[in-house]
Amino acid sequence: MLLEVTDLAAGYHGLEILHGVSLSVGEGEVVAIVGANGAGKSTTLKTIAGEVKQYAGSVTFDGQPVTFGRSHTTAQRGLMLVPEGRALFGSLTVEDNLRMGTWGRKGREGFSEEEILDLFPILRERRAQLAETMSGGQQQMLAIARALMGAPRLLMLDEPSTGLSPKLTWDVFHAVGAIRERGVGVLIVEQNANQVLKLADRAYVLESGSVALDGEAAALADDERVKAAYLGA
Repeated sequence: MLLEVTDLAAGYHGLEILHGVSLSVGEGEVVAIVGANGAGKSTTLKTIAGEVKQYAGSVTFDGQPVTFGRSHTTAQRGLMLVPEGRALFGSLTVEDNLRMGTWGRKGREGFSEEEILDLFPILRERRAQLAETMSGGQQQMLAIARALMGAPRLLMLDEPSTGLSPKLTWDVFHAVGAIRERGVGVLIVEQNANQVLKLADRAYVLESGSVALDGEAAALADDERVKAAYLGA
C-alpha cells in the first residue's frame, strides 16, 4: 500500500481526537472517509500530512514514516493535502498559483500544466485573474490544480464540494476520476456521502474519532446503518 495508517491516536494540545484509526490507500485508488461533523475526518488528513501531532500509532507513506512538523518534506515526497478553505495565494493570479504548485516536485513525472488546464477548462480562461476574485467553485478547482502541479503520488482532499453547486460538484468529482486513471491515489473527506461512495473504491466511516465501519464503497452505500446515518434513508 502507498499509505498505511496504523492505530493512530492524535489531537490538539493534549486533547485526543483520534482513537486507534487504521486505514490504507493504494496507488490509483480512491478511498473516502465519511462521518458526521466532529468525527475527526479533517484531523485524520492533517495528521497524515504531518500537521497534527501523533500521540500513538504510525503513518507510513511509500514505506517511510511521516513526521509531525515536517509537512513540507511530506509534500516533497508526493503526499499533498488540499485543505478545506483551499489556502490559495489570493493576491496572485491563477497562473502564478499554478507555478507555485511546482515547488518541491523533485523531478517526478505528473500532469503537465496543459493537461491540468484541459481538466479544468475554466482555469485556462482565467489564467490572468487574481485567485481572490474567483468564485468558490473556481477556487476549489484551482486548489486541486495547484496540488496536481506538484506531481502528487497521493492527493488528499478535505471537503472539496463544500459550498459548490451540483454542477461544480460533478466537475470536481469527475476530475477525481481522471486523477485516479493517471495512477494517483486519492484520499477524500466528503460530507456528500451519496456522491463520494459512488466514486470511491473503498471507504471508512468515522464516528467519534474511531473507525466504525470500513469496506468496499458500494457495499457501504448499501449498508442500512450507513443509509440511516449518512445517506438520508
